[in-house]
Amino acid sequence: MQKQPLVSAIVPVYNVAPYLEKCLNSLVNQDLQDIEIIVVNDGSTDNSQSIIDDFQLKYPHKIKSYAKANGGLSDARNFGLNKACGNYIGFVDSDDYVTTKMYREMYTLAVKHNADMVICNLQKIDENGNVIQKLTQIPNLPESIDVAKHISLFSDLSYFACNKLFKKELFQQAKFQKDLHFEDIQLVPQLLLKCSIVAQTQAYHYQYLERVNSISKTHTTKGLDILKAVEDVSHAFRQSQYKHHEKALKNFQILEGVYTYLAYLAFVKKEDDYQMMSQQLRKFIKENGIKFKEILTYTRFGQNYLLSLPLRKKIYYLLYFFHQESLLRRLLR
Repeated sequence: MQKQPLVSAIVPVYNVAPYLEKCLNSLVNQDLQDIEIIVVNDGSTDNSQSIIDDFQLKYPHKIKSYAKANGGLSDARNFGLNKACGNYIGFVDSDDYVTTKMYREMYTLAVKHNADMVICNLQKIDENGNVIQKLTQIPNLPESIDVAKHISLFSDLSYFACNKLFKKELFQQAKFQKDLHFEDIQLVPQLLLKCSIVAQTQAYHYQYLERVNSISKTHTTKGLDILKAVEDVSHAFRQSQYKHHEKALKNFQILEGVYTYLAYLAFVKKEDDYQMMSQQLRKFIKENGIKFKEILTYTRFGQNYLLSLPLRKKIYYLLYFFHQESLLRRLLR
């Protein structure tokens, strides 16, 4: 009888043949032996499936392969969740890869601290494997974090799903929302609200590929889903065990609903779309009672967020906040 896996790593696949082998190699070679790798082919039209078949043939006790009609990232992840048998769940995007120590270290931390969620650092890499940017997650907090005592975590954290290990029970009544862009921002904060203990390692285990074609893609009105995600999280926060920490919710709304949204808005090329999305942001700010001073003085990791940014970003945000959008649009062209 096959042993129950300690970790289920879910890998949604859609037309990523050039990157898939590297991703799967990083998973089958994990130091943690009791791992299942759930590969969900979400309707790929390239030769991704043949690569998956080769790995399943070579690693039959680790690779579990499934194929389904295309339904998008959230749908593929949810499909994988329904098949997962591990005590803990991880998600790996199929064009990324991880260090061989990632899941052993993160699972060890989960057990050591009885953690509901474990987080590691990640770094952006280019297609040659060069590090573009190191994304340190929570440098100012200890290895084991009592969420109630460090509620700043809620507004400081970057809500990638891929650099985290989740206790399976967190998904009992929670799934990724289908047909919603920015599904991580919508779900992962809601999972954090169910957590008592979060553990972390400062190791850069997750390698996030910045693909050339993804950098240049056109930004559209799908960015409105960021505001929708923040509203969903805000509703969940007000129903949660942490509902009295109003400052944490306000800071989350500022980071994701203002700064993250504006970072996306900067690359919306169609003028009509830009103006409509800008109006929606100002409506969001007003409806949530976010004051201009709160945006300017928002702190992350104990320092002023705006002042910590590169000069170009500072200028962009300040021009927007001071209603100099026409000048801003000229500078961005």
